[in-house]
Amino acid sequence: MELRITATDLARRAGEILGKIRFRRDSFLIERNGEVIARLSPVPSSGSTLAEGLLAWRESGPPDPGFADDLERAHRADRPPRNPWAS
Repeated sequence: MELRITATDLARRAGEILGKIRFRRDSFLIERNGEVIARLSPVPSSGSTLAEGLLAWRESGPPDPGFADDLERAHRADRPPRNPWAS
């Protein structure tokens, strides 16, 4: 939904307006002296919903049997130095 508000309204209700943009995906045309000067709208989503992510995971094929071993090998190799201040 695209709504028209004045710049003064935006200044007074910025938190509320940003909430409507974020959660309701509303867009706002900002007017000053009766002239539209800007548009506030939500940024495009990353394109992935949880359902899409789960579907991609299901369709990715059988699990790699060596993946757990790769993770374990990476974990063993990733140790902090004995003295973190030594360089």
